[in-house]
Amino acid sequence: MAFDNIRLEKGLYSTSKGFTASLEELDPSENYIGTDYEGLDAYQRQLKRFDIKVSGAGSDTISKFFQTTDSAALFPEYISRAVQQGLEEADILPKIIATTTNIDSLDYRAIESVPTEEDKELAAVAEGAKIPETTVKTKDKLTTLHKRGRMLVASYEAVKFQKLDLFTVTLRQIGAYIARTQLIDALTAISANEATEKIEMTGKVGYENLVSLWDKLSPYKLTTIVASSSVLADILGITEFKDSNAGQSFHGTGRMITPFGAEVLKVGNISDKVLYALDNSAALEKVQAGGVTTEYDKLIDRQLERAAITTIAGFSPIFSDAAKIMTFND
Repeated sequence: MAFDNIRLEKGLYSTSKGFTASLEELDPSENYIGTDYEGLDAYQRQLKRFDIKVSGAGSDTISKFFQTTDSAALFPEYISRAVQQGLEEADILPKIIATTTNIDSLDYRAIESVPTEEDKELAAVAEGAKIPETTVKTKDKLTTLHKRGRMLVASYEAVKFQKLDLFTVTLRQIGAYIARTQLIDALTAISANEATEKIEMTGKVGYENLVSLWDKLSPYKLTTIVASSSVLADILGITEFKDSNAGQSFHGTGRMITPFGAEVLKVGNISDKVLYALDNSAALEKVQAGGVTTEYDKLIDRQLERAAITTIAGFSPIFSDAAKIMTFND
């Protein structure tokens, strides 16, 4: 097959497209339609070429990647994909962001809209009268991007006989860590936005407070609530969410009756005195400079000691009124 003759080298990682995209240009997947390799991308076909099994009971050891110089070039991509898998499995960001923007630089200036109460009204427009406006403008400040990741610290001699299936578990945990950290970055972006309304209340969250929050978010929908486990426990304790049908649903499926049908997301490492409410179709933009990246030079050369695995991303509010923050004072 054509993929048997491709020379794999470090240069495939150094392109702006990334390893898999560069490999796809050399070995297009469309050439394999109707064959046993249909459905595999160029990287997965290279795994077949070198008979490397990265998952399942019959998975190979890490040393299988380093049997040849060419197969060693596949190792950083394996690392990146395993981390990405963990990131996606633990990631609840898609439930709170409206869109993701991919950029190829570290400078990005987002747009925003801060509508007035008059702007939100769909008033009738008389003949010849001025049509109400929605102002969208470029922000004064650049979107702050954060590099998040972990350092992989292990000697090749210590891990070369470890099964790839087991090693993948460790890498997925790195991805999960990145996902949790990016979530905090997203919530911080909402909090730091001066136009985000912050509603102060005394005591625990109550039904009246949630009704007020739902009303203040209008005309946006209350699609998502993000809070700590203790705040969500208080919500579960509200009488209006404790009827018999609610209890049967929660105990039987783990799905609780939530305020106005909003999806409730539990986050363990945020304050017990704050609740975020938002419309996930309008509140937040994620900006990322590429995906998961690894220090491919070190990994290909078997220098696993202190090889960085990172992502670069930032968050920017879009419609400022599409998110509210409720804070609790004792």
